[in-house]
Parts: sequence; structure tokens; C-alpha cells
Amino acid sequence: MAASCKTQKMQGHPCFGGNHHKNGRMHLAVAPKCNIKCGYCTRRHDCANESRPGVTSRLLTPLEAIIRVREVMASPVTGPIIKVIGIAGPGDPLYNEETFETFGLVGAEFPHLIKCLSTNGLLLPEKMHLLQEIDLHSLTVTVNALDPRIGAKIYSHVYYNGIKHTGEEGAEILLKNQLEGIRQAADLGLTIKINTVLIPGVNDDQIPLISEKVKSLGAFVMNIMPLIPQADFAHVVPPSPERVDALRSANEKTIGQFKHCRQCRADAVGLIGEELKLDAPA
Repeated sequence: MAASCKTQKMQGHPCFGGNHHKNGRMHLAVAPKCNIKCGYCTRRHDCANESRPGVTSRLLTPLEAIIRVREVMASPVTGPIIKVIGIAGPGDPLYNEETFETFGLVGAEFPHLIKCLSTNGLLLPEKMHLLQEIDLHSLTVTVNALDPRIGAKIYSHVYYNGIKHTGEEGAEILLKNQLEGIRQAADLGLTIKINTVLIPGVNDDQIPLISEKVKSLGAFVMNIMPLIPQADFAHVVPPSPERVDALRSANEKTIGQFKHCRQCRADAVGLIGEELKLDAPA
């Protein structure tokens, strides 16, 4: 991708330096399956009044998704503001073939829209050629620990190559693939954001290590996200906004920080923090 074209697209992406007061995104919930179990994740699909990752009112097929995109882009209200089509779940997009089918349909009809994907990174190295084929622009990878001992406290299991891995073994496989995938993505010129969920008492000390490592691999920006207490971490008190801000400020010296994250749903539409309510597709 030419440098000027890449810069222009970055300026249109609300999560990568673009104007999030003017530019919106549309997440398509076409990826239900996940290949890891994060201790902080609860994926209920019918939670219309909640706003958190992994939540969607309805799963879409690729054909339903492209119909929804057509409707949104044809609307005088939503069409002018939508600059990004993203797939962020509710499972892991790389673990679902529907992801690539959907991006293919979107690219054929709306080539000007930025394609964005969020992943746990387990399958990044082996799926990189497909990301190149669909002309992906922006990639978000969730990295929560560099120490497998810490990762083992966060991930119950990692399902890879048909085998369920637990404990430090699973965490180590995940980490290896995440780092290699980030390196490969940077080599291809993708714009990379790193999500890190701050779990007080678990991975606090990992944050500066992660910021340094991912920056060295070519990541563009980091998003430190406060824990939403649920699932295995339902008992943990979430970090205060002041604590999150302090960590962002401290790590901003190493890598740029994304500070207006709203921990979006898997079917979010509109401006960040100003979600639009759309009727469910028939």
C-alpha cells in the first residue's frame, strides 16, 4: 500500500488516529467460534442493552452482513460517517471462515471502506496470507502477558491444531504466535493496535514489558483496557480511571496510546461512544 494512501486511511480510522467525533465504524458479528478461553470473557449473544466486547444482539451470515452494510451505507444518516468495516467477534475472526467471505463481499462492493480486524493472535502467522488477499488495513491483537506464568492465570485453555493446551503450555503457544504474527503484519505494512486488558493483581507489571516488545515489532498504538469484572475475574475490583490514565501516560513514552476506547460490542455501529440502534435484519 502506498504511503500516502495508508496515511489517508489512518486519518479516517477512529481507532488509529482519525477523528472519532466525525468518522464512524461498523462491526459485523459474523465470527462466533473462539479458539481460546479468556478468564475475563463472557460471550452472550443476546444482550441488546450491554456495551462490551463479545456481545451482539444477533449473529450474521456473510450474506446478511453485506445486506446490512448496503443498508447502512445507503442511509443519509449513517452512510457519510462510516469509514471502517471491522470484524471483532463475538469469537475470534481468524478462527471463522465467515470472516474472509464477509470481507471479500465488502471489498467487492465498497472498496473505499477500511477493513479492520481484531484477534487474539493465535492463528495470525498461518492466516497472514489471507489478510493480505483481502487487503486488510488495520489489525488489532490482544496481548495480555509476555510471561507464560501470568498468561496461564488469564487463559483457561488454548485450542490449537486440534489439541487443547492448558496452563503455561497454552499461554506459551499463544504468545509465540502473537509476537510472530505482529512481526509479520508489520512487515506487510499493516497498521497494528495492541489491546491489553488490565487485570489488577494479575498482569499490572506486564504492561510496560508489552508496550516495549510490541513497539519493537512494529505496532503503531496500544490500548490499555480496564477489566470488566465477569467470568473467572468477577471478584476482581476493576482498575480506577485514574489508574488506567496513569498507565497510559507512563507507557506513552514508549508507544502511542489509544485513549478514547469504549470497549465496543461485536455489532457496534456509528461513532465511538454514540452507538446507533439498528433494527435486526429479517
